[in-house]
Amino acid sequence: MPSEGRCWETLQALRRSDKGRICYHRDWLLRGEDVLEECMSLPKLSSYSGWVVDHVLPNMQENPPPSETSTSPRSTSALGQPSFVPKSPVRDPAFSPASSATPDGTKDKYESQHTEPMVLQSSQGIKVEGCIRMYELLHRMKGEEGLRQWQEEQERQARALSEMASEQLKRFDERKELKHHKEFQDLREVMEKSSREALGQQEKLKAEHHHRAKILNLKLREAEQQRLKHVERERLRKEEGQIRLRNLYALQEEVLHLSQQLDAADQRRDLPRVDLSAFRTRGNQLCGLISGIIRATSENGFPTAEEQAVAERALQEMRDLLVNLQQEIARACEDRRRQDEEEAQVNRQESQVQQGPEVRKEPPASRQGPGGKLNEDLQVKVQDSTMQWYQQLQEASSQCVLAFEGLSNSKDSQAKKIKMDLQKAATIPVSQISTIAGSKLKEIFDKIHSLLSGKPVQSGGRSVSVTLNPQGLDFVQYKLAEKFVKQGEEEVASHHEAAFPIAVVASGIWELHPRVGDLILAHLHKKCPYSVPFYPAFKEGMALEDYQRMLGYKVMDCRVEQQDSFLKRMSGMIRLYAAIIQLRWPYGNRQEIHPHGLNHGWRWLAQILNMEPLSDVTATLLFDFLEVCGNALMKQYQVQFWKMILLIKEDYFPRIEAITSSGQMGSFIRLKQFLEKCLQHKEIPVPKGFLTSSFWRS
Repeated sequence: MPSEGRCWETLQALRRSDKGRICYHRDWLLRGEDVLEECMSLPKLSSYSGWVVDHVLPNMQENPPPSETSTSPRSTSALGQPSFVPKSPVRDPAFSPASSATPDGTKDKYESQHTEPMVLQSSQGIKVEGCIRMYELLHRMKGEEGLRQWQEEQERQARALSEMASEQLKRFDERKELKHHKEFQDLREVMEKSSREALGQQEKLKAEHHHRAKILNLKLREAEQQRLKHVERERLRKEEGQIRLRNLYALQEEVLHLSQQLDAADQRRDLPRVDLSAFRTRGNQLCGLISGIIRATSENGFPTAEEQAVAERALQEMRDLLVNLQQEIARACEDRRRQDEEEAQVNRQESQVQQGPEVRKEPPASRQGPGGKLNEDLQVKVQDSTMQWYQQLQEASSQCVLAFEGLSNSKDSQAKKIKMDLQKAATIPVSQISTIAGSKLKEIFDKIHSLLSGKPVQSGGRSVSVTLNPQGLDFVQYKLAEKFVKQGEEEVASHHEAAFPIAVVASGIWELHPRVGDLILAHLHKKCPYSVPFYPAFKEGMALEDYQRMLGYKVMDCRVEQQDSFLKRMSGMIRLYAAIIQLRWPYGNRQEIHPHGLNHGWRWLAQILNMEPLSDVTATLLFDFLEVCGNALMKQYQVQFWKMILLIKEDYFPRIEAITSSGQMGSFIRLKQFLEKCLQHKEIPVPKGFLTSSFWRS
């Protein structure tokens, strides 16, 4: 038909127009392609153009409008209504080209129709174009609406999921809080149960405590009563002990006074034929007995009734001894008076008879003891020469103290510092002496010698010299000698082997600095009078504590040191003295003699054997002296030494045993066994710790 030809022509004209070249794609937003790219591509008709030509245009030709120049309201309304607008073949399958024909035939028919030229009127094309645009608009609006609904649905589901998650979180928190609450409740119940059990246990313990407290109070009351009784008994015992102690001191004082009377009576020279030494010997033994009781008392606290009874019997015996002495003196005086009268009568007879027989006077026979030995009594006092030597040493020591009195009593801080440095420099090296190597011992000796020679030495990180003060040398010599003796009193008393290294240094210093040796002897004699040997006598009016200090005891707060401690100190000092007299400094001048050699040891041994022994003291000192110095004396005096040992065994042992109580026999037995062993082997062993040549090579 001519109208169909014009439609196709129109369509082709539209296709060739600029607007017809524009591509229409409903899904361009979904593909995300750039809109400007559509302008660059060739224009083409919509895929719905054929459908419009097939369905819309025939209907319009069947019902033509009354006027081609004007559009009827009906057609306009028909085009404007949604019922005449074709739907998308995807959304509405009833209007799709495939729904009204076979798949192959219909498609080929539409394709052939699309290729055929169609001529559309201008108004009809506008309507088609409007329908197409309206359809695309509706389709886009439906897509947007569907997308909006889908987004709302997704948002709703997201909100629902969020609310559900929030509710689940709340439930979880509630369950967790409930669990914590239950655990807290269980813990509280456990704690309350434990608290109730603890309270019950506490009440039970409290009841038991009250019960035990009652029992303890009863026991405490009983114990307090027992303590009060014990305190009362102890007080009574102490009062009785103090009374007995005062009585014992009074007895000792009276015995010493009687002993002085015995000594005074023994010194009478007008009775040459009367032997009063037996009274003096027995008096000394009684004094020693009471002194031993007092020493034992100082160890035990208070004397017992038996000891007081023994002391009273000794006092009574001393009184009887003095009475017997006085009677003996009286008889001797009477005999002498009678003898004088007889001599006077004989002289008168001789004067009458000019020639008479000559009277010869024979000396009285010497009194002999058992075995034909002279039974001479031993002396108590030291020889005059020895006493004079002792007093000279003490006087030299006192003069030395006066010489540095200004340095000792100085208030100047600089002088005090110098005094302290000098004292450290003198005493610290002596404290370092021990059984060390010979090279170390030589360093100590050189340091002491340098200090005494006026050379500076290092002490405490500072340089010290005796030239820092005019009185420095006297101070150092005195302190050095004092320290040597103190080492014997403390170090040697505890470690006997230490006597030899200390003694060899002291001997070497003595040889180079004789004044130090004299001060060593002065300190030794003052602390240990038995090293003279010297037994101080009790003088009338002297305090008992002062007398005990003279004997060498330490008296602290009216209490005398124990006998064991006293003997230990005396032993250490005698061992040091015995080591000094036999040792010489190996690096000194061998051509000179020892400043205080073995001859002084022989003199000491002879003098102590000529004196009355003291209980527990003499045996201890003899053992220590012979153990340290016996080997050297044996090599020096040989036969004479063994005679001395036999004298000790045969004559001196009985005297020691006679005055030694049963509780003090330890030292006597030790000495006796030592001498018997030496006599059996005919040798005195080398003392332990003696310095040999290998010591000096180390």
